[in-house]
Amino acid sequence: MSKTNGILNKITRAFLFQGLLIALAAILGVFFAKIVIEEILVKSAILDEKEYFWQQYRQDTEFPLPDTNNLTGYFDPSGLPELIQQQGIPTKPGFYEFANGGDGLVLYLDEQEDRLLYLLYYRGQVDALVLYYGLVPLLTVLLILYLALWLTYRLSHRTVSPIIQLAKQINQVDFSQNDLMIEIDELGFDTDDEIEVLADAISHLGERLDAFIARERNFTRDASHELRSPLTVISIASDMLLSEQELSKPAYNSVTRIKRAIADMERLTEVFLMLARENNEALTKDMVVLNDVVEEEVERARLLNKNPRLDIRYHASNKIQTWGSDMVLSVLLGNLVRNAMLYTEQGSIQIELRDNTVIIQDSGKGMPQQQIEEMFKPFQRGENVNASGYGIGLTIVKRLSERFNWPIEVTSELGKGTRIVVSFPDSKTAALEMPQNLKQA
Repeated sequence: MSKTNGILNKITRAFLFQGLLIALAAILGVFFAKIVIEEILVKSAILDEKEYFWQQYRQDTEFPLPDTNNLTGYFDPSGLPELIQQQGIPTKPGFYEFANGGDGLVLYLDEQEDRLLYLLYYRGQVDALVLYYGLVPLLTVLLILYLALWLTYRLSHRTVSPIIQLAKQINQVDFSQNDLMIEIDELGFDTDDEIEVLADAISHLGERLDAFIARERNFTRDASHELRSPLTVISIASDMLLSEQELSKPAYNSVTRIKRAIADMERLTEVFLMLARENNEALTKDMVVLNDVVEEEVERARLLNKNPRLDIRYHASNKIQTWGSDMVLSVLLGNLVRNAMLYTEQGSIQIELRDNTVIIQDSGKGMPQQQIEEMFKPFQRGENVNASGYGIGLTIVKRLSERFNWPIEVTSELGKGTRIVVSFPDSKTAALEMPQNLKQA
């Protein structure tokens, strides 16, 4: 999992998003409040003042014009500020705004009793009030909210930190060691009850894994010993039979095949044990010449081939060397060649080394796409009723391919055959002086 998707990063993004929303809401609130004060309250106050003045003026023509700190009334337009005089005195009733440096002027013109009334409102005071009663509370509210968010974030961080530390400790568990126990006292932080429950559950899981891995190691050790013992006995018995001078040629050939089968079983046993291990340290690796491995598997396949209508051909246009185990390569390629033999009743099987790939092409019945997708699953077998085996050979091939990063590509066409390409990306190739061909014996 990438760090950007971690719990702490998600919490941080959530708090940042929440803080932005709060700031946006507060700014919009002050903005709309300013509009309400200026556009509604101020104009409403001017209109109320106008109505009150005319009402009093009708009763007493000597009633004084409005004259306050923010509002001044005029009958004579010549008394208006010079700014309005310069920009032109309005002649139609309504509201008019004029800029005056830092202050703003709102002029309202009204006509009643055959007279024009000029009400001049100074917005500077209102803007100061908006600033004082708007921005100052805004900053105070934002400061309190952001302080609360920061404290909540710190608490959330402290709450999540034990989980992260616990995960780091689990990642540091060495499965090659015998002890997989997770000591809660060594976590290095104060844990809550929920964290202790989680840590205890993981610790118990570690105990179960420890016991399971111990059983698996014991089984692989015992299985290795128990399988090697009878194979060694059979091998010794075969050597004794081969030392007899009076063996007939058919009997000699049969015992020789037994010896080869024993060697194959020993190598298969090693591969199975290797697949059961967590790492490949016990496996001997070296620079392996794929040509030699393929030639040996082709010869072995020809010995096993009892079908006179099936021809096994081999061609190498270059020499391929790769870092690995000849035993693993032999199992992987041998299974692919023998599988092609099982499902090709007549025609040919062509094994070719080209560039950094090994190509196995048969002239069998072919497979539909669905069968290609399932061919590497355990216990999957084709339609050839004469084919022996239990359907795990290709499963082993797939596991070895993924374990050692040797990609396998399969293409097939019904009625024309199947083509399997095994790639060795890290291999070294060299040209051959003469292409290699193994003819059918």
